Amino acid sequence: MNRPIIRSIWRFIILVLIQVLILSRVNLGGAEFNYIQIFVYPLFLLLLPISIARGWLLALGFLIGITVDMFYNSPGMHAGAAVFSAFIRPNMLSALEPRGGYKINSVPNIRQFGTNWFFRYASSVLSLHVFFYFLLEAFDLTQIPQILLKSVLSFIASIGMVGIYMLIFNPKD
Repeated sequence: MNRPIIRSIWRFIILVLIQVLILSRVNLGGAEFNYIQIFVYPLFLLLLPISIARGWLLALGFLIGITVDMFYNSPGMHAGAAVFSAFIRPNMLSALEPRGGYKINSVPNIRQFGTNWFFRYASSVLSLHVFFYFLLEAFDLTQIPQILLKSVLSFIASIGMVGIYMLIFNPKD
């Protein structure tokens, strides 16, 4: 196996462990105000190579989502949100494409594209991921204000954790 695949496997394992062993137990809002959940596992999808085939991207989105679902005991909500994120990722990459385009083996990270670009990219995909997750959780459009509140608060906490992860691990690929 080549190095990017091995790094992606390790990243998958580390992010799932962080999500299910640490972040699943974090309750930032207390018992009555359980509006904040931290999602760091979508970072696995965000840091995959730009040239990955869409089918593989969707399959990996389902795999990481269903893995988190098994530990959270949630019936496919993380899998649905992760597949949605994998689906919209190429569109976000197209929208944020630099003038010279992407190199063949580019990986969307801070080292290759800079902090500003990376956080615009991560914020756009992660905000939609979080919103879609809470939309699936409520499964009721009459709860849109509550869905939006949970989405905004969880997005802020999640993007903060993504920033911490990127500072600590600073992935090359």
